[in-house]
Amino acid sequence: MKVGGFTIARNAVKFSYPVVESITSILPLCDEFVVAVGDSEDDTLGLIRSIGSPKIKVLRTTWDPSLREGGRVLAVETDKAFDALSPDLDWAFYLQADELVHERDHPALRASMERWAGDPKVEGLLFDYLHFYGSYDHVGDSRQWYRREVRLVRRDPSIRSYKDAQGFRKDGRKLWVRPAGAKVLHYGWVKPPEVQQAKQRSFNKFWHDDGWVERNVAPGEAFDYSKIDSLAKFQGTHPQVMLPLIAQKNWTFSFDPTQGLGRKVPLRRRSLQWLERVSGWRPFEYQNYRLL
Repeated sequence: MKVGGFTIARNAVKFSYPVVESITSILPLCDEFVVAVGDSEDDTLGLIRSIGSPKIKVLRTTWDPSLREGGRVLAVETDKAFDALSPDLDWAFYLQADELVHERDHPALRASMERWAGDPKVEGLLFDYLHFYGSYDHVGDSRQWYRREVRLVRRDPSIRSYKDAQGFRKDGRKLWVRPAGAKVLHYGWVKPPEVQQAKQRSFNKFWHDDGWVERNVAPGEAFDYSKIDSLAKFQGTHPQVMLPLIAQKNWTFSFDPTQGLGRKVPLRRRSLQWLERVSGWRPFEYQNYRLL
């Protein structure tokens, strides 16, 4: 069984993406790894090359600034990285630049890939998600966070990145998937408040025109992390490769759980959240896949 990893990176230094940690979190599972490095305003290229692994292939790309509708440029760049993988791979492992896999999940992941490699009905593997917010000690636990997504797919040229690269499609339809037996840890909402604010102003331009960004992204030098409906205290452990970065955290974030799901949250959303917490069922959940 052969496995390739792939991701995209642009302005990773400027916006504090843990892309090195992301890549190295799954590199032991991969026979090769393609990183599509976009035209950056910083030394993202040097950052990727600093990993120093012979498995890594750097693909230099130029992002099309006109592809703003729905974050389409992110899918286009993701497809470039996917297409640069060797054609004889069994699986292609995709992580975004702020996503990691814990090393404790490697044995289960390898077992899942080996189990389903010979079954062509299985087009991808589905991961559970933890979304960190504000600090490395809090995770989102409300309906605004997606719970699962496909991150391992067949090395099939008919599989394409979908919309803003959240998931994948095969010939325009959702993939048939099996559970991967592992989690993706998403750290995109844990950055110094000044960096998070700058990222929001820049990143929203992949979806909207400049006028929309000016009207909808609040001015200011620091991101307001207090505007969140509900969080839970993280009870687990972080991947080993994240520990040095976590130790460097230099801002303070606190959250009062009594304010979660309070008056600022519409009654319907509060009711649905309550139902999910007592039953584990999430009504009306959008699923970007089909579970076998």
